[in-house]
Amino acid sequence: MSQVNKKSKNYLDQIPIRMEHILWSVEDSGLVTLDVENKGIFNRFAHRFFHKPKISHIHLDPMGSFVWCLIDDSRDIFSLSASVKEQFGEEANPLYERLSKYFHVLHSYGFISFKQ
Repeated sequence: MSQVNKKSKNYLDQIPIRMEHILWSVEDSGLVTLDVENKGIFNRFAHRFFHKPKISHIHLDPMGSFVWCLIDDSRDIFSLSASVKEQFGEEANPLYERLSKYFHVLHSYGFISFKQ
């Protein structure tokens, strides 16, 4: 009887990659704004009838902005956490849980993907 070993991938080992279609800018204050075009038939309907904007501007908080600027398509979440810890200290705690949730949200909205 052979047993198949399944490796479970640690989320902190994931390497985030910014999606190319997400435009972003850094304000003088260092805060990042993501500009997301609202596409699709439902968004066109909402734009026409409910005056929903064609582009949504998503303003990141200081920690989210800092992390967004660190994404370089080569560093994993664990590596990024060291920079966050250095910059924000105890304010970043619980560090790994916060970063995991942050990247999960970015991924769920299609702002990032992960290297395979």
